[in-house]
Amino acid sequence: MKQKPKVIVICGPTASGKTGLSIQLAKQIDGEIISSDSMQIYQDMNIGTAKPSVEERQGIPHYLLDFLPPNKRYSVADFKKDAMLAIETILSHGRVPIIVGGTGLYVDSLIYNIEYPEITVDLSYRNQLEESAKKEGLASLYKQAEKIDLQAMQSISPNDKKRIMRVLEIYHQTGKTKTQLEELSRKTLPPYDYHVFAINMDRQILYDRINLRVDKMIEQGLIEEVKNILQKYEEFPTAMQGLGYKEVVSYLQGKMTKEEMIEKLKMETRRYAKRQLTWFRKNKEIIWLNGLDPIQKNIQCILEEYSGKTKGEK
Repeated sequence: MKQKPKVIVICGPTASGKTGLSIQLAKQIDGEIISSDSMQIYQDMNIGTAKPSVEERQGIPHYLLDFLPPNKRYSVADFKKDAMLAIETILSHGRVPIIVGGTGLYVDSLIYNIEYPEITVDLSYRNQLEESAKKEGLASLYKQAEKIDLQAMQSISPNDKKRIMRVLEIYHQTGKTKTQLEELSRKTLPPYDYHVFAINMDRQILYDRINLRVDKMIEQGLIEEVKNILQKYEEFPTAMQGLGYKEVVSYLQGKMTKEEMIEKLKMETRRYAKRQLTWFRKNKEIIWLNGLDPIQKNIQCILEEYSGKTKGEK
C-alpha cells in the first residue's frame, strides 16, 4: 500500500513560540511553511496579528500569509482548498510541508479532512441577522446559535460575529448543523499523514508573554496601523472585528481610554489563548511540546516522531 505524504503541523496558543520553532525546523529539514492563522492572511494587518516579517522568515517560503484585503471574507472552506493546493506545491518541490498556526478550525479542516458544503450566501437572511445583531445585540444571535448547535458554539467566542452568523446560516440553508455536517464529512480519511504537535507552557508564563507582546505591539505602532486601515478602505473591514483590532477601534471611537484599551486587549488575548488550549486538547493524538524547552530539543522531538513509522503501519 502506497504511503501517504507526511505533513508536520505545529499549533498552540498565541505567544507560545510557534513562529520561531517552525522557521528553525524548516531550515533544518528543507521545509516550507503554510500559515493556519485566520488573521495573518490579511494585508496591512502586520503588528496586531504578529505576522512574521520578511527578515524573520529567514528565506523560508511562506504560504497563505498576507494575501487578502481586510475587507474580504475568507471561510474555513477557502482555507482548506488553498492549504491543500499549497501542500501539493511544496511536495512537488521535494520539500516538507509544515502547517503553522493557532486557528483550531483551520487545523481541524485539514487533519480531519472536513468537507464544507458549497453554500451560496442568502443575502436576505444575512441582512436579517445583521439587523437582529444591531437591535437586540450579538448576545441574542449567540443564544440562537447555541440552541441550534451547542457543540460548535463551545469553541466560538461570544464576540465572533462572523462565526456566529456562519453557524446560523449553515442551519438555515441546509437544515443540518455545522457539527452534523462535519461529522458526516470526517468519514473520508485525509490524503496526508499528519504529524500534529502543539506548544504549551506554564499558564502564568504564557500570560506574562501575552501581556509583554501587547505592550510591544503598542510600541511598534498598532494604533497607527488601525488608523491607516480605516482610512484606506471605504467600507469597514471585516477583519477589524478580530482580536487586537476591535479594541483599538473602540479606543479610536472614544469608547475607552488608551489604558483601558490596552488592559482589555491583554485580557481578551489571555482568554483567547485559554480557548485555543481547550480546543487543541480535544485532539488526543497531538504531541505536546514544552515552549520553555530549548528550540533544538523540541525540533529533536518532532524529528523523532516524524521519522518514525507512518500511522497505521504494523
